Amino acid sequence: MDPQGQNQPQYDPSFGQPQGGAPYGAVPGQPAPAAPKKRGKGKFIALGCGILALLVIILFGGCAALVATSGGDSDEAASAPESSEQAEASTEGEAAEVAPAEEAPAEEAAAEEAPGEEADVPADHTSALTQAESYSDTMGMSKKGIFDQLTSDYGGQFSDEAAQYAIDNLEADWNANALKSAESYSDTLNMSKQGIFDQLTSEHGDQFTEEEAQYAVDTIDADWNENALESARVFQEEMAMSPDAIHDQLTSEYGGQFTQEQADYAIENLGS
Repeated sequence: MDPQGQNQPQYDPSFGQPQGGAPYGAVPGQPAPAAPKKRGKGKFIALGCGILALLVIILFGGCAALVATSGGDSDEAASAPESSEQAEASTEGEAAEVAPAEEAPAEEAAAEEAPGEEADVPADHTSALTQAESYSDTMGMSKKGIFDQLTSDYGGQFSDEAAQYAIDNLEADWNANALKSAESYSDTLNMSKQGIFDQLTSEHGDQFTEEEAQYAVDTIDADWNENALESARVFQEEMAMSPDAIHDQLTSEYGGQFTQEQADYAIENLGS
């Protein structure tokens, strides 16, 4: 049929050739030449087969890649819990190893706590302590006397807090300081035993306790008769006093406070 749907007459290869003879164009008595082969149709078939094969190869490769990807994802998903468990086990192991190491710094911090407290002491507290040590070592002052000297407007002018810190942290032997002061009064001023005791305990004097002052006068190595004689000579030479007046001055509770025996010894030896 043609494109318009009409029937076309079929082609007859024998049409126009002599009946019963050789085909047209053939030499009589020889076989007729073979009809030429149609090559165009075979080319199209071969091309179609090649394309089909290429599609099959591409399809096979895509499926293999998909299977490989799916398998990799499955392996990763399966190995993820194992990796997580290994990481947790590793973390716990490291924590167990680190824990003892963390205890050492804590112990070191506790050991260094005392020096840290000293570092927090204000500078004026430290200075007050330095002056207090000087007053104690060189002048033999009492605890109360040092405190008053540190806080005095005419002395150290430290605050009460700084002075109290100095007193609390001062290493001093107050009995020894009292004895040192007593020896000074005896050697330089020739004072009597009672006079030294009163001076050591006076609130206007050294301000030692009575126990510290008593230790001093009981321990001091002094010749009270000689102290009375030296005091009598001062009264005679510098004040031109009579022997009786000198005797009274030596025994007065407001004067030398020597005993009667010590005053008698002084008057008897005054002219010698």
